[in-house]
Amino acid sequence: MNPNPPKKSLATVTSDPQELENEIRLRAQQLYEEGGREDGHELDDWLRAEAEIMQKKARTTAA
Repeated sequence: MNPNPPKKSLATVTSDPQELENEIRLRAQQLYEEGGREDGHELDDWLRAEAEIMQKKARTTAA
């Protein structure tokens, strides 16, 4: 068994890029609201949401 399996590409993690973007957008909105709707953190919220969604999908795919 290979101790270092190849990393999955984005195409492997999701088959519908639009669905992925919608999930990230919804999570980023949640983060914005949880952060008190403070402006100026859009990129941080987006990147955090993207990382969370991608990790979740990678775990689901690996299972």
